[in-house]
Amino acid sequence: MAGTILVDKINEISAYPNAGELTKILGLSKSVGGCVPNVAVDLKRIDPKLTVQAVGFVGADEEGEFVKQTLRENGVDTEKVATADDKTSFTEVMSVVGGQRTFFTYAGANAQFGVDGIDWETLNVKMLHLGYFLLLDKIDDGDGEKLLKKLQGLGIKTSIDLVSENSDRYAKVLPCLAYTDNLIINEVEAGQLTGIEPKRENLRAIAEKLRSYGVKERVIIHTPELGVCLSAAGYTELASYDLPQGFIKGTTGAGDAFCAGALIGIYREYADQEILALASSAAVAALSAADAVSGMREEKEIEKLCKNMERKKLC
Repeated sequence: MAGTILVDKINEISAYPNAGELTKILGLSKSVGGCVPNVAVDLKRIDPKLTVQAVGFVGADEEGEFVKQTLRENGVDTEKVATADDKTSFTEVMSVVGGQRTFFTYAGANAQFGVDGIDWETLNVKMLHLGYFLLLDKIDDGDGEKLLKKLQGLGIKTSIDLVSENSDRYAKVLPCLAYTDNLIINEVEAGQLTGIEPKRENLRAIAEKLRSYGVKERVIIHTPELGVCLSAAGYTELASYDLPQGFIKGTTGAGDAFCAGALIGIYREYADQEILALASSAAVAALSAADAVSGMREEKEIEKLCKNMERKKLC
C-alpha cells in the first residue's frame, strides 16, 4: 500500500458557526486516515495471514508516531514509511453532532511522496496499490506515470484509486492508466475520467473507455447500487446488499473497504464475480461502524454478517 497517509483530527461540535462567531468543541478524537492506513488495516483484518507493507511519508512528530504505531498494532509492516521534512499530513474534521462534517486538510508530508525518497528496488511485494491520485502533489504532476512504469518494470502488479472532486484535474490521471493493471474507482470518478455521465446504463461504456486507455487487467467501478468489472473475461455486474434500516453507522471508509476486498480477490486470482462479491461484502463490514476501519473483521466473520442479507434487485 503506497501513497496517502494522514491523521484525522475529529472535533465534535454542536453547530457550525457563521463567520466571526464562536462555537465550543464538545469532544476530541483522532484516527488514522488516507488510502494507506485504511486499506492496509482492512487487508490485515480480512486476511491476517496476508503480508501487507505501508509505503509513504510521515513527519517526525507525534502524529507520525501515532500512524506507525497504529499500523504496527494491526500487523502492517512500516519499514518503508519514511520521515519527511514536514508535519504529518492531517485533516481537521468539524463534526456537528448528528449532522454534517466539514473538512480542512493540510498536505504536509504527503506532498513529498513521489518517485524519489523511497528505495523502490528493494520492495519485496507482488502487488502495489497507489492511492489517492488528486491528493498527492508530485504523483499528480507526473510522478504517478513514472512510478507506475517503474513498478511494472520491476515485475510488480499495479493498481490505483482516486479521490472524488469537482475539477478538470482528472486529465492528469489518464496517462497513468497505460501502466495500471487494475483500476478501482467509484462511479463519480469514472464519469469524470471519461466525460460520460455515470448512470447505470452507461457503466459498461465507461469501463470500456477506461480499458481503452491502457488498463491491462480490469476496470472495477463501485456504486451504492452495484459493482461492475470489465476484464478480458468480459463484463460483470453484481448488486450491492440491501441493508436493513439502521444498519449503516457511517460511510467513511466504505470505498477503501471495497478496494481492500477487491485487492484480495485479485491477489488470489479469483474470477471477476468472486472479486466483486468479496469487495461488496467488505464494504458492508465497513458500513457497520462510524469510522473507517473499526467495522472490518476476518473474512469468515464478514460472511456471517452478510449471510442472511439479500442483494438488491437490478432492473
